[in-house]
Amino acid sequence: MRYLSLVFFNFLVCSFYAQSNVPFTVDLVTDVAPTIITDAKDAEVVHIAAQLLVEDIFSVTGKKAAFSHSPKTTKSTVILAGTLGHSKFIDQLVKTNKINVDAFKGSWERYGYFLVANPHKNIDQALVVVGSDRRGTAYGLLQLSKEIGVSAWKWWADVEPAKQERISLQIKDPISASPSVKYRGIFLNDEDWGLQPWAAKTFEPETGDIGPKTYAKIFELMLRLKANTVWPAMHSSTQPFYSYPENKVVADQYAIVVGSSHAEPMLSNINMEWNKETMGEYRYDTNAESIKELFTKRAKETANFEAIYTTGMRGEHDSPMILGDYDIEGQVKLLETIISDQRSILEKTQKKPAHKIPQAFIPYKEVLTSYQNGLEVPEDITLIWTDDNYGYIRQLSTPEEQQRKGGAGVYYHTSYWGRPHDYLWLNSTHPLQMWSEMKKAYLFGAKDIWILNVGDIKPHEYNLELFLDMAWNIESFKEVTDVKKYNVNWLQALYGDTVGLEAYTILEEERYLSFKRRPEFMAWSQTEPTTKPKTNEFSQFQYGDEVGKRLAAFKRIEEKVERLYNAIDKENQSSFYQLVYYPVMASVKMNQKWLYTYKNEFYAKQNRQSANDYAVLAHNAYKRIVTETNFYNNELLGGKWKHIISMSPRYLPVYDKPSQYAIPEEKTSSVGVLLEGYDMPVNNKTVNSFADVLPVFNRYTNSSYFIDLFLKGEQVQSWSIKPLADWIKVSATEGTLLNEFGKKEERLWVTIDWEKVPKGKDAKEAPLGHDYQLIPPSFKTNSALQIKTKDTTFTIGVSAYNPKFMALNNFNGFVEDKGYVSIKAANYTTKTDADNQGWVTIPGLGYSKELIGVGFTKNGINKTTTKDLEGLPVLTYDFYSFNLGEAIVSVSALPTHPVHKGRGVKCAIAIDDGAPVILDFETIGRSDEWKQNVLKNKAVAHKKQLVKQAGKHTLKIWMLDEGLFLDQILIDLGGRKQSYNFPPETRINN
Repeated sequence: MRYLSLVFFNFLVCSFYAQSNVPFTVDLVTDVAPTIITDAKDAEVVHIAAQLLVEDIFSVTGKKAAFSHSPKTTKSTVILAGTLGHSKFIDQLVKTNKINVDAFKGSWERYGYFLVANPHKNIDQALVVVGSDRRGTAYGLLQLSKEIGVSAWKWWADVEPAKQERISLQIKDPISASPSVKYRGIFLNDEDWGLQPWAAKTFEPETGDIGPKTYAKIFELMLRLKANTVWPAMHSSTQPFYSYPENKVVADQYAIVVGSSHAEPMLSNINMEWNKETMGEYRYDTNAESIKELFTKRAKETANFEAIYTTGMRGEHDSPMILGDYDIEGQVKLLETIISDQRSILEKTQKKPAHKIPQAFIPYKEVLTSYQNGLEVPEDITLIWTDDNYGYIRQLSTPEEQQRKGGAGVYYHTSYWGRPHDYLWLNSTHPLQMWSEMKKAYLFGAKDIWILNVGDIKPHEYNLELFLDMAWNIESFKEVTDVKKYNVNWLQALYGDTVGLEAYTILEEERYLSFKRRPEFMAWSQTEPTTKPKTNEFSQFQYGDEVGKRLAAFKRIEEKVERLYNAIDKENQSSFYQLVYYPVMASVKMNQKWLYTYKNEFYAKQNRQSANDYAVLAHNAYKRIVTETNFYNNELLGGKWKHIISMSPRYLPVYDKPSQYAIPEEKTSSVGVLLEGYDMPVNNKTVNSFADVLPVFNRYTNSSYFIDLFLKGEQVQSWSIKPLADWIKVSATEGTLLNEFGKKEERLWVTIDWEKVPKGKDAKEAPLGHDYQLIPPSFKTNSALQIKTKDTTFTIGVSAYNPKFMALNNFNGFVEDKGYVSIKAANYTTKTDADNQGWVTIPGLGYSKELIGVGFTKNGINKTTTKDLEGLPVLTYDFYSFNLGEAIVSVSALPTHPVHKGRGVKCAIAIDDGAPVILDFETIGRSDEWKQNVLKNKAVAHKKQLVKQAGKHTLKIWMLDEGLFLDQILIDLGGRKQSYNFPPETRINN
């Protein structure tokens, strides 16, 4: 009787779960693997997903699941999967009220899980997976793979799942929500140096190209990531997608929608399919009939397949369309004619109204100009907005455009070929940058198509999955903390809690540095036209040596990733190498290659023997890139990924082995001395060289400065250094310089013991050193250091500013230091929100590691003047100046663009009671200003302000446009020196 009661109770529980969206637990793998059943007549993608689940269960448990199209009596758990309206098993369960699918029936790409008793006469109980459509079913099956610990990167990055003997699975969300974005996909682009040679020579040599076998693997990855749209590879190195008839069949088998880029109208690969010799000029104004023939041919052969047709037209090879003498009005009219003709072709070939056929229009480059000048696009066509190729979206839909039936989407880059410089090698786009832009896009109605340009897929694995997961469920990424949590969880799922968290820390440190300057931009060269490497902007003698600081940061990263890689389990090393080690190490070595080169050049001009060491270090860094890339391609996993990674895509100068200076060894020898703040060494012979005084030490910023001692010539040199006041501290007091690698120079750090420094006198002084030693020209205590070598004594001036102002005893703001005040924008004194317009921060992004701005709302602030600032969001910053006069206020921000026509990227500033003035960060087209902004990931605007007197002041910043995120602030009273970064923050050090 007790047994019968338990059976009856189990039946009731199963029936309850079958009817409700309530979490439940199922024993998926017990002593045996489950049996997976699908209807043979269901979509091919369902069978593909079921077979992948069979393989995934085996990879986790070592137990082979059975796969069948007919229910049979079994002792294993049964997974019964099918699509509504396409599976007799599922339809029967619905008909007999054993499952309730009302919550998602007829929806786009949704799925449900049900635990059902007696779903079939041969089955006591089954986990039923139901899809609202074919992709929904496939996603439901592959979500089970994810839940049991199988990564989407199982094959593409060789991620090994953790082994389990038995699997008890908790179904937390039995009914999936609708995808946030309808079409979610990738653009395989610039494949010439990675994906194409790998496919042609390694993975699919029988085709010699990216063919159906390669696409099947790509589509499998996309299914696992819940992506549904592909823009196929289209460079001239690859044959057109439709030149292989099997490609479109494979896409359909995997339920992948095929679209095409802005340069490929009507699914036509103009790069390869247009033959001028037989088809004439690719000009619609003179050769429309030939062009329409190509469009018609493609529309006919794709009529029975899921596709999105790109409308409009550009020129060949991603160039502007040739238009003869057309003015902008003529260009607009011609484009309108082209779109009209394309829609007519679609209606004739597909026998349905144009508004029922998915179409897209991509206002990219010069086409955006036409759109902005009145081009009318039928409202059922989806507008796909683009970023500026460097991760900042050019514009989004206006409130009026957001009402269009076709909706909107975004085409976004994490890989790019073009001006001002390519970044085709590594995944150097910061995830938070992508998150902030795509979140903004979604808010402004871009919910229909998201496409990510991922180049060769590898090494874009993480950003690709983040992008697609955001597109699937944007609600999981509301806050910046969600992105950090996602990244940590992603890595911990692959490598465990400890290693995953350490890997995250390493990646965050590398991303921070690469945000400031991508590895691909480290030569200061440009493309279109390609230039040779130029002078870098990092200072080696101001602000603690920017080159040296960057080198030290990358050295720490190198040590951490090396240690972690060597400690990780062997079964995880291959995937760790691909997802963490190679991308990080390649970035480290590219930076070291160029930074050591800059050291070599700078030090050679000072005749330092150590310049030769830096030449060796730069060469070693280059060789390490060669070694690691060779390992990735030829040794990793027996050459599985041969040709997938190129260390020199497009063979640009940044990837070359740099040229270097060589210092000849001389018999005579001496010690050179260089002080921070000078590019010229101390010189006792030059009259008034002013290179023998350290920058002024500021009590309120606790300054420290370096002195470099270096060997000139090959003979051994000893040195000693003696402070002439007890308040001067030096990191070392004596040493020896040897003509051996790494021993030819020494950097000393000078600090001040402020408890021992006498109070400075309020007396004007004569100049002591170069200009900013006079800032401020009083309250200084002066002394010196003596450096002695075998035959020379150098006297180095030391000046400590120590006024001990009572007004600063409880001050908690920022102070002037050597003629400037430097502030991290997120470190405000006060902030005032406006109605429904609050200040928000993005920790982890920006030069200061935390941006601050006003988040977007659909009807937010947008002011063009400084009239009536009352009620606007405002930040204040208290600062104390020791000087007065005209100051230049510079504010750096994320280089975003106005969200749409009628909006801007502006703020207003004022010091004290000064009249507010506007800072405008908007750039025009591909101007030189825009180029520098995207190369640096920083926009800077400047305005003059008046500091009327020395003492306390308040800087105010009003936000005139939402979505502008501030990074750093510099108030320059005349002391700022050339550098790449703003000077370090000058918050008071009480």
